[in-house]
Amino acid sequence: MPITDLLDPDKIKSNLRTKRIGRKILVYNRTSSTQKIAAEYARNKVNDGLVIFTEEQTAGKGRADNKWHSRRSESILCSIILADNKLNAELLSLTCAVAVAEAIGKSANGEAKIKWPNDIMLNGKKVAGILLELKTDGGGNTCIIGVGINCHQKKDSFPVELQPIATSIDIESHSITDRIWLAKRLLTSMEYWLEVAVQKGEKVIDQWHSLSIQLGHRVKLIYNGREFSGNCIGIDPEKGLVLQLDTGGVRMFDAGHTTIIKQ
Repeated sequence: MPITDLLDPDKIKSNLRTKRIGRKILVYNRTSSTQKIAAEYARNKVNDGLVIFTEEQTAGKGRADNKWHSRRSESILCSIILADNKLNAELLSLTCAVAVAEAIGKSANGEAKIKWPNDIMLNGKKVAGILLELKTDGGGNTCIIGVGINCHQKKDSFPVELQPIATSIDIESHSITDRIWLAKRLLTSMEYWLEVAVQKGEKVIDQWHSLSIQLGHRVKLIYNGREFSGNCIGIDPEKGLVLQLDTGGVRMFDAGHTTIIKQ
C-alpha cells in the first residue's frame, strides 16, 4: 500500500466540490466505531455534513449487530452526519446504496451492484456495507450513515467463513485502490444522490432498479420472525422491497424489520 494512500483530511478536501457532505472532515488513527463518535457530534446541528473517517476500528459493526472485519488501513470506514434529514427511512436506504455503488463503480469485469437492503456487491461478493441510524427529536430528524468499503484486502484478510462471500476492490480490479480518490468519489456521490432524492425520488428508484441483483429473482427473507419467499418485482420508496409471494399475492417488506436469507 503506498504511503500516499493514508487518509488525510486535507487531501480528501482538496478540490472536493461538495457543499454539504464533507464540509468538515475528521480522520482518526484508531477508534472503536465511527458511528459512536458521530453520535456525539450529531447532538449539535452545526455538524450537519460532518464526515468521520478512521484507519482502524476495534468495534466496527454492521446491520443487526454483525461485526465489520477490517485490518488497519485496508478500507474506507466512515460515518456521515445528516443533522436535518428530509427523507423517510426506506428512500434514504435506497439513496445511500445507490450512492455507494456509484462511487465504487466498475472494477475489473464487474460493476458494483446492490443487494437490498444494505450490501454492495462486486462479481457476486460483498465489497461494501451501509448502516443507517436514525434519531427523531423535537428539532428534526438526524441520521448517521455508516459506510464500510473493502479496498486493500487480500483473500486471506477475511475470516475463513467469509472468504467465499467477501471481496475487495483490489481483488476484483487486480490493482491498488487509491483510498483518497475513493473517499472523494464517495462524498461527491452521496451529496449528489441525497439532493436528487429530495427533489426527484423516482430517479433514485430507477437507478436502484438498474443496479439491483434481486429484481426479477426469487428472494427468501424473514420478516418479524416469519419466513417469506417470492419473486422480487420492485421497490417501494416508503414501504420497501416488493415481492410476488410464492403463496400468492403481493407484499412489501421494510428494511428495518427484514433479513434476507441466503438461498
